[in-house]
Amino acid sequence: MKSQLIIFDLDGTLIDSRGDLAAGINHMRSRFALDPLSVTTISGYIGNGVRKLVERSLQGADVDIEEALKINTEYYFSHLTIHTTLYPGVEEGLYRLAKAGHKLAVLTNKPGDPSRAILHHYGLDHLFSTILGGGDTARLKPEPDGILKCMEITGSNPSLTWMIGDHYTDLSAAKNAGVKCALAQYGFGDEQGFKPEAYFASFSELVEYFV
Repeated sequence: MKSQLIIFDLDGTLIDSRGDLAAGINHMRSRFALDPLSVTTISGYIGNGVRKLVERSLQGADVDIEEALKINTEYYFSHLTIHTTLYPGVEEGLYRLAKAGHKLAVLTNKPGDPSRAILHHYGLDHLFSTILGGGDTARLKPEPDGILKCMEITGSNPSLTWMIGDHYTDLSAAKNAGVKCALAQYGFGDEQGFKPEAYFASFSELVEYFV
């Protein structure tokens, strides 16, 4: 296959971060004397950035969102990789994709600094041309800003660019940017009626498609 720019979402696509994200939310809730939520419930709130995650996790509670956001962020940023793991096949798969000549990037709605820290922790950050997160562009996915910036940085064009993610925000961002998209079915997002060009049941299946 001709060299592509493959842009990956992070949570639910490269990493399973549900345990640490839930721990951060429940730490925050405990500070306001609120009962913990299940990991499954919190997982359903992930995908639109940290502020939306906090707001959804506090719906119905009389809590100052800015204070809650600060508590959650401080805790989570110091507990990024306690329970978080790479999905099976990600480490070797990324190396295979890079060796095949593809340009790799990460675009996530998670804030940029912890996103880069997590990938550095796993020794994978050097494989990506750029790692962009919340705060690195003017608008989060599903807006196209991040994808357009990835293409600008790598000198890529839409016809040779893919957005890979597990959530409708990834698929919608791809459509808004005029690039192809694929759904990581093994993740914990929701496609919400968007129809990608490809579906991947595992990261290894994704790699075989591009290599």
